[in-house]
Amino acid sequence: MFPERVVSGMRPTGALHLGHYHGALKNWVRLQNEYPCLFFVADWHALTTHYDSVEVIEPNTWEMLVDWLAAGIDPQQSVLFIQSRVPEHAELHLLLSMCTPLGWLERVPTYKDQQEKLTERDLSTYGFLGYPLLQAADILLYRAAWVPVGEDQVPHIEFTREVARRFNHLFGREAGFEDKAREAVKKLGSKRARLYSELRTRYQEQGDDEALQQGRALLEDSQNIGQGDRERLFGWLEGSRRIILSEPQALLTEASRMPGIDGQKMSKSYGNSIAMREDPASVTKKIRTMPTDPARVRRTDPGEPERCPVWQLHQVYSDDATREWVVKGCRSAGIGCLDCKQPVIDAVIAEQQQFHERAQPYLDDPGLLRNIVADGCDQARKFAIETMREVREVMGLSHG
Repeated sequence: MFPERVVSGMRPTGALHLGHYHGALKNWVRLQNEYPCLFFVADWHALTTHYDSVEVIEPNTWEMLVDWLAAGIDPQQSVLFIQSRVPEHAELHLLLSMCTPLGWLERVPTYKDQQEKLTERDLSTYGFLGYPLLQAADILLYRAAWVPVGEDQVPHIEFTREVARRFNHLFGREAGFEDKAREAVKKLGSKRARLYSELRTRYQEQGDDEALQQGRALLEDSQNIGQGDRERLFGWLEGSRRIILSEPQALLTEASRMPGIDGQKMSKSYGNSIAMREDPASVTKKIRTMPTDPARVRRTDPGEPERCPVWQLHQVYSDDATREWVVKGCRSAGIGCLDCKQPVIDAVIAEQQQFHERAQPYLDDPGLLRNIVADGCDQARKFAIETMREVREVMGLSHG
């Protein structure tokens, strides 16, 4: 129905670490070769929990964007933009808030979870309660087909789907919908109109899913109908109303296996992270001082890789031959812990070398980055304006 767009965003937390790269950015780089992608800095979302420390938002935004480009996000393939530069995000959030039940927001799993975890922050604000709806607006504004998320974020996508479904149910009840749909069928041309009607009958009377897919493909290929008629015919094909906001699907990403230097999940708040663009000497020092198997008190004591945080890094960075060398050498005390760490140090520094090289042009000339973002904001706004024109129309706000 709509282009198979991918939409994803991140709060501006400043310089990103290797957990961010292996957990999200690596996947974004792959997706940009498969789909039209929009990636945005969720600066309004930063205010939901950090409205009292706004001075960090702007520098963190630019720092994070440099890391995206360093990771290999290509502005020729992906649209990069800043959420607050596209005011339609706020408008759609406001309009959706008019018809979203309060109970839906209160039952989002992360709502109570974050209240329990972030006890040092005042989260008794509407902004914090409403952030899942702002997140839904971020996605629905671009009629995204796919949203790359980890398993813990799937409930947010399900919530977004419910919001879209309710909106379409409430506002897809267009006056004279069936008459308009019949008129739209005629615009397909006699041959396509006949085929559309046959496929619609097969799907609605026999539940033939293949007929539904063929009908959708037929409409996507039809060049002589406008977007409004196309949406009506999609809705009529399925036996529903006009589809204004499309329901996105979660695109599950593998959980990052990137441990911090203490073996816990890598996180700035744990103080155990390695930045994507860290100085090689600092990387070397951090990995060299990592804890290892506590059973290896002396160099001559045999160890067990499964008990060692460094082994988790080998799982990410080393090939089969190196891992075999580690297992054999550790269990026989044939290699020391510093020997074991060296291949990881070499691999991390080699990976970071690419990040440094890709980032340097933007560090030398910050204007390049600002131009990329300005272009991205313009492109994102075109999509957003198109969606909001239809949303305002069905909500009685076009006042043309």
